[in-house]
Amino acid sequence: MGLDIRQADSRDLNRLVEIYNHYVTETHVTFDTEPFAVAARTQWFTQFSDVGPHRLLVGELGDAVIGYASSNRFKTRPAYDTSVETTIYLDPQQVGNGFGEKLYTQLLDALRDEESVHRAYGGIALPNPGSVALHEKLGFVRVGSYHEVGFKFGKYWDVDWFEKDVSGQ
Repeated sequence: MGLDIRQADSRDLNRLVEIYNHYVTETHVTFDTEPFAVAARTQWFTQFSDVGPHRLLVGELGDAVIGYASSNRFKTRPAYDTSVETTIYLDPQQVGNGFGEKLYTQLLDALRDEESVHRAYGGIALPNPGSVALHEKLGFVRVGSYHEVGFKFGKYWDVDWFEKDVSGQ
């Protein structure tokens, strides 16, 4: 059974929150510290569109959503509008099966078709060798580090930032 990738719709929100909450409560890879109720993630969900630079794609195996990749606003100031921040989260049971690469690649391909997007950025809380490897495999380049920028689970975490030219030029 192959991975089907499509634009997220409102029926997916519960599952996306479930996947994300695993990373909130069990890992340092996101700096949210409290799990979300579905209602609290509705505003986040509504920022995405099936056209334009702010996308939310889901990966399905059969009828089950196993992960998502998104691109959203990098910063709120207008001069940053040609840049997006990208993220990817998979059901922890599906990590390491190649699904993340397929999902992220499709997101990056969609961004490449957007004339208004020049760069994609990904922030990775360290250590996270799998995410670093995925970003590097997909052509992201490490551009900098924030040291001890996040405090979670009683310790400080560094974040490395990765950049990819998605302008298609």
